[in-house]
Amino acid sequence: MSILASSVQGYMGNSSWIRRMFEAGGQLKAKYGAENVYDFSLGNPDLPAPAPVGEALRELAGRAHEPFAFGYMPNGGFPWLREQLAAHLSTEQGVRLHAEDVLLSCGAAGALNAFLRAVLDPGEEMLSFAPYFVEYGFYVANHGGVFKSVMSKPDTFAPDLAALEAAITPKTRVVLINSPHNPTGAVYTAADLRELAALLERKSQQYGRPIWLASDEPYRFLAYDGVEVPSVLPLYPYAIALSSFSKNLSLPGERVGYLAVSPDLPEKEELMAGLTLTNRILGYVNPPVIGQHVVAKTLGSQVDLAVYAARREAMGEVLRAGGYDFQMPAGAFYFFPKAPGGDDVAFVNALLDERVLAVPGQGFGCPGHFRLAFCVDTKVIRAAADGFARARAKFA
Repeated sequence: MSILASSVQGYMGNSSWIRRMFEAGGQLKAKYGAENVYDFSLGNPDLPAPAPVGEALRELAGRAHEPFAFGYMPNGGFPWLREQLAAHLSTEQGVRLHAEDVLLSCGAAGALNAFLRAVLDPGEEMLSFAPYFVEYGFYVANHGGVFKSVMSKPDTFAPDLAALEAAITPKTRVVLINSPHNPTGAVYTAADLRELAALLERKSQQYGRPIWLASDEPYRFLAYDGVEVPSVLPLYPYAIALSSFSKNLSLPGERVGYLAVSPDLPEKEELMAGLTLTNRILGYVNPPVIGQHVVAKTLGSQVDLAVYAARREAMGEVLRAGGYDFQMPAGAFYFFPKAPGGDDVAFVNALLDERVLAVPGQGFGCPGHFRLAFCVDTKVIRAAADGFARARAKFA
């Protein structure tokens, strides 16, 4: 008999394909040397943090002797930082935000869990478009909810709003979107978001209770070719935006994120009070002190986007030369090509034989594709070209 809860046993049996491939990569690197393994499995940004991050850390180190330098603060983060963040997000999101409209958290994942804990009753549903980040389902289950996915439009991965409307039931409490999108790189258009907001408004009126629209936006900063990343906050009063500084500042391990609510939310004070409570009782207590001081000094800074743009072009060239069927990503740092032969697991295993690490699409609720994270050096991308070609040739 296992000492683990049955639910956790089930999770482990269906654990993240991303982590599986990352671990397989570790074994290959130990055997062949890291320089001979081409790892596109994990969205772990390799670019150094912008210079203001180091400056902020040095300044904070000089104050380490002060009383309470690393002490507790209000559960939603330092009030002075919430004020600064609100001003920054007002420009980014196109709405006027104040300190009481934002809450800092332990990463975007912490913000999403705090939000779900605050609004979900057991048995209620969150809908999202497939493919999707696999952890979403775990987060909903953490709070007794039910996760359901709706397939995006094929090829473009735009939101299929007709399919979403058919999937909404009286139990639907949250619709979660992610744009720029992991794993496809799609960016939802302003027209898509306006239509989505109108749909949720109709359904909310039909069922006599609001359906929340949550937008997960850690890649908002990373869009290509002048593509606009529109905001949901001006479109719908029950909209929230979630994000973090993991990708734009290359700080994924520091775990600093935030949640911003629409200023038009009628029950804003009640929601923020609930979020402040759940941010605490989930065990986060408060966002990291060091990370908050870093963020305060780096708002408006980001890593060099030209590096990611060059890597995107290199990966596109390698895949085109190898004969792959794919959509050029409009944002984020992922490609999501079709798996030659149609069996994504079999094809990812063929890539593994070439010491190329990718993640099967079924790990994102979308079999028949595979994900490549191009947050690696351009030399790695180009060095993997022969391996991609040989793997593709096996399924010709």
